[in-house]
Amino acid sequence: MPYTPSVNLPRCGVVDLGSNSVRLVVYEGHHRNPVPIFNEKAVLRLGRGLQATGRLNEDGIGPALTVMQRYYLIAKAMGATPFEVLATAAVRDATNGPDFVAALQARMPEVPIRVLSGHEEAAYSADGVLCGIPDADGILADIGGGSLEVVRLDGALRGPSQTLRLGVIRLAERSGGDLNRARELAEADMATVPWLADGWDRDLYLVGGAWRALARIHMAQSGYPLQMVHHYKIGRDAARDLTALLATAGRRALERLPDVSRRRIDDLPYAAIALRRLLRVTNARQVVFSASGLREGWFMHRMPAEIRTQDPLLAAGHEMAERLGRDPSLPPALFAWTAPLFPRETVTERHLREAACWVSDIGSHDHPEFRAEQAFLRVLRQPGIGLDHPTRAFLALATALRYEVNADAGFLRPARALLDLASTARAEILGTALRLAYTLSAGTPDLLSGTSLRIRGRQLVLSLEEDHGVFTGESVMRRLDRLAQALGLEAVSETALARAAE
Repeated sequence: MPYTPSVNLPRCGVVDLGSNSVRLVVYEGHHRNPVPIFNEKAVLRLGRGLQATGRLNEDGIGPALTVMQRYYLIAKAMGATPFEVLATAAVRDATNGPDFVAALQARMPEVPIRVLSGHEEAAYSADGVLCGIPDADGILADIGGGSLEVVRLDGALRGPSQTLRLGVIRLAERSGGDLNRARELAEADMATVPWLADGWDRDLYLVGGAWRALARIHMAQSGYPLQMVHHYKIGRDAARDLTALLATAGRRALERLPDVSRRRIDDLPYAAIALRRLLRVTNARQVVFSASGLREGWFMHRMPAEIRTQDPLLAAGHEMAERLGRDPSLPPALFAWTAPLFPRETVTERHLREAACWVSDIGSHDHPEFRAEQAFLRVLRQPGIGLDHPTRAFLALATALRYEVNADAGFLRPARALLDLASTARAEILGTALRLAYTLSAGTPDLLSGTSLRIRGRQLVLSLEEDHGVFTGESVMRRLDRLAQALGLEAVSETALARAAE
């Protein structure tokens, strides 16, 4: 019997049936940030030999049917409706692709199996990238085993697209394993897409497992503090250096690299060659890796407009507050309460402060000894795909300090490493202010409404209304002093009557 979630959240599932691998993802809920609750991949290399034979790899067809049967039963057992299969380059290009699809359909007659055209595949990938990076502007490149989809993104709008026969398996086979020939093929194919030059001094967005492997190698080599590929960025020169290394290193050298999957070793030189050619033709200023692509694009196509158009950062904050906080009416009050402390904030800084207010109570149900660390890690590593790494770091640091953690705590180091000095200072001020707000209000908007902060000359003034359940006890004054010090001001508290007499 299919499982029915206790809170009755809808589930849906999609299989990405590619040239190199097949993957099932099951999502739960209708959210601006897709929430995957199951993710399984099998490397079948159905596209191996396609260049020479024009057919799917016969050795992969049997295992593919077995894996697909498993995925079908998993989706049914998890209550994922709808459940769809999206087949890409290998199936659409192979002469025996229709027979393979017919065999799949016979095993799961009610399941839609869609063989995507190159333009459809590119459109889904672009919509997936825009789901995770809403302001993407530049060139998107999605590499698989059989094809490379390129799309121009113009300020979050999807532009023209093209499919190239430059997937890692196909490029290796077209070149006969000759890396110099692979470079020539990549250069010639990309020359047929003149608008790739529109990426000049913009960003190059990379999707696909082969390129995610490159990102993990670079992260390990550089000691990057957050092991999360999505939104990871590399400057143009650093990306060129990385591709030069991977395209010329022998297999033994590749095997010694940190964080390299043995299944990816054969693909790395061809992924590096394709990326190096893209960097040359686009002259992009930096590379941005995206973990959201075709599957997330499929998910977002199913969402109503009111969800698709939500701000992903605030949507993530709202969802965390609803699941883990105590009172969803408090964050807007905190947002207004902290505003006087940041009179000259930019639109982006205001946006971050609002999001921080939404996530500020997510440790309320954790063990009191570990609330700060638990909340910090929960924010830093949350699945919200619309958050870049500095945003995660800012929110996580502010949240931890809201729980009055030691500012030198070791677990805070990744966030501090990702932030510049000005952003760190804002996070510290905001976290300290939120700590004071929760001390005064007990986490309730009613008690918070009897208090206010303002800056008066060189003073930080806390005003309290009488008979409103708040008073300036030792803990309040200690936290007010700490906040005033962070702002370079003198702490002053007064009652509403004293303020009225000014």
